[in-house]
Amino acid sequence: MAQTFQDLSVQEYSALDAFPGSSWAVLAEPVPEGSIHRLRMKQGTIIPVHTHPADEYVFVVSGSIQTGGRRCEAGCFWTTPKETRQGPHEALTDVELITIRLGAMGTFAEAPS
Repeated sequence: MAQTFQDLSVQEYSALDAFPGSSWAVLAEPVPEGSIHRLRMKQGTIIPVHTHPADEYVFVVSGSIQTGGRRCEAGCFWTTPKETRQGPHEALTDVELITIRLGAMGTFAEAPS
């Protein structure tokens, strides 16, 4: 076993077609089907209300995002337990997040009210 490193210059972002204005770079898979990833959202991008079948942890690296009825600025950290209704996530400025999801993303569909 050895440490591995991914400098910013080698992290490749892929567009998330379901959410125009957003892209992500997957950094690691800490558990089967889970991910640690960077998410970039351009100002005005909205990810609708949804749930995931796994716990999720989010850190705001830069920018400002509205979620869970709260404005979150750089440095804010939040947790969302599995199957918990979350969002919408609205990028108030260009924003970058680091997300750790401890399992599958699941079918990404809007959660029931």
